[in-house]
Amino acid sequence: MRGTAQNPDTYFQSRETVNPFYDRTPGIVQEVMDTVAAQIGRQYHLVEYHGAEDAESVIVIMGSGYETVTQTVDSLNSAGGKVGAVLVRLYRPFPEEALLAAIPAAVKNIAVLDRTKEPGSGGEPLFLDVMGAFSKAHSAGELTHLPRLIGGRYGLSSKEFTPAMVVAVFDELAKKKPKPRFTVGIKDDVGFMSLDYDPSIDLEDPTTHRAVFYGLGSDGTVGANKNTIKILGSSPETFAQGYFVYDSKKSGSRTVSHLRFGPNPIKAPYLVNQAQFIGCHHWSILERVDVLEFARPGATLLINSPYGPDEVWDRLPVSMQQKIIDLDLQLYVIDANQVARGAGLGRRTNTVLQTCFFAISG
Repeated sequence: MRGTAQNPDTYFQSRETVNPFYDRTPGIVQEVMDTVAAQIGRQYHLVEYHGAEDAESVIVIMGSGYETVTQTVDSLNSAGGKVGAVLVRLYRPFPEEALLAAIPAAVKNIAVLDRTKEPGSGGEPLFLDVMGAFSKAHSAGELTHLPRLIGGRYGLSSKEFTPAMVVAVFDELAKKKPKPRFTVGIKDDVGFMSLDYDPSIDLEDPTTHRAVFYGLGSDGTVGANKNTIKILGSSPETFAQGYFVYDSKKSGSRTVSHLRFGPNPIKAPYLVNQAQFIGCHHWSILERVDVLEFARPGATLLINSPYGPDEVWDRLPVSMQQKIIDLDLQLYVIDANQVARGAGLGRRTNTVLQTCFFAISG
């Protein structure tokens, strides 16, 4: 049979026959997860919890944002906080029992974060499902009290989601009257639903080296940095990560490469905002862009400059000079174009600058 046509006298009944299969699906998925764990040693669950056993506030989330939340939870708990993070791995059928079992009984406040927007609805999909699970359990007498639930949106169109934003969500949960619906990561000057956050908060592993490189599309900067990640990541003792930012008109437009590497696993699914190394591969870029936006105090700045070390300082924008002084940056310059031509590399300045990065970074 290629298909069926059902009339109103049978369609409704037959449609409902799928219910037992959906009811069994969460158990089947968990069995498969257990089987995989037995083979490779990595255990997954339908719903994961990370945080304090006596947590009073938790964030429920799906996807890669969970790593950002857990990183923040660990930092807050180490300072005496009582917070946690809940990851929903299976969305449909929604694992209500697993969700309720994962959340500590002491929880009083829950923020559910959705990476989508449902205009006109009472809340986004995950928020409504979590609220429905708690309401259903409370009505059935399975819960003696309902925690306070609020819902927020984050990360639409790959908008950044950082630990600073997670801190803002937990701060909102701690208020006597938190916003029932909110956004985080943007400045909402229309509906005023956004949460304020401190972008200077840095909770990353101090052993992780972070670098940012500015280039132009098709100049080889992105390719060179991808090779850098491969080179560094080939060492068993080194973990490496790279994020590359450019628009749909990559050729000729500005590119920004965000690199991390260090001795520990990197759990930072967001761009670098406190870099120890800044590389500007074209002089024209620093005349138009604040290339020191992500520089941390004491960082190293490498500029591909047509001006030598005795002349370059006077050629820098005054605002950049002041920032270099304020942040106590180490400034290196090289005429990569001249070096590339002299070495027979043509216009492949990216190879020269990559070598400089390795030499300076050690």
